[in-house]
Amino acid sequence: MAPSTTVPSASAIEVPETLLKKRKQTEKAREERLAAATAARKASKAKRKVIFKRAESYVKEYRSKEHEEIRLKRAARTAGDFYVPAQPKVYFVVRIRGINEIAPKPRKILQLLRLLQINNGVFVKVTRPTQQMLRLVEPYIAYGEPNLKSVRELIYKRGYGKVDKQRIPLTNNAVIEAALGKYDILSVEDLVHEIATAGPNFKQASNFLWPFKLSNPTGGWRTRKFKHFVQGGDFGDREENINKLIRQMN
Repeated sequence: MAPSTTVPSASAIEVPETLLKKRKQTEKAREERLAAATAARKASKAKRKVIFKRAESYVKEYRSKEHEEIRLKRAARTAGDFYVPAQPKVYFVVRIRGINEIAPKPRKILQLLRLLQINNGVFVKVTRPTQQMLRLVEPYIAYGEPNLKSVRELIYKRGYGKVDKQRIPLTNNAVIEAALGKYDILSVEDLVHEIATAGPNFKQASNFLWPFKLSNPTGGWRTRKFKHFVQGGDFGDREENINKLIRQMN
């Protein structure tokens, strides 16, 4: 006869109820995580399709606009007239002068434009008030009409967003969507399109972008930096020549 023992066998031991509850909760949490991850993957895939289709439509829009401008130039040349391009909708403004000997009014305007340091740059929508402001601070800035290539290169290479008053790099579209999703701006291409075309949400898009911190231009500034651009200097309205300066500073 086998000796009797007081130690229960493994099959006779009951699992504590608290441990069973914990196992159920862990399993439930795991299933919820898997379901959330699956839903997130599906949503991300659908969003990528939307972003891709939008990018394609933007390319078609840019090309049609370019072809239309070429057609109008040819028609004007054939008729013996001059083609006058449309007025610019957006300026890119770069600060080229420091803080020494600045009157209070221009100093305040530079603060409103968020141009707090030398070589800072911002996009500005062209309106009558902004043009008057730019004239008042013209000796301290260089500005002009950026083309699509300049806008895209600046945002892709030097673009930072303002999130909770912090300077966050635009490493992925999630940063843009979190801040500007309510304005239907979901990706970098949406942001480029909104800035380049001066769209209805230009103000929100421009304020989201942290002022660009550019380098000194390749080859340096002109000898007479503090004269107007048309006089051989650097400040003032450069019109389309601002794109050359952006290439040198970006």
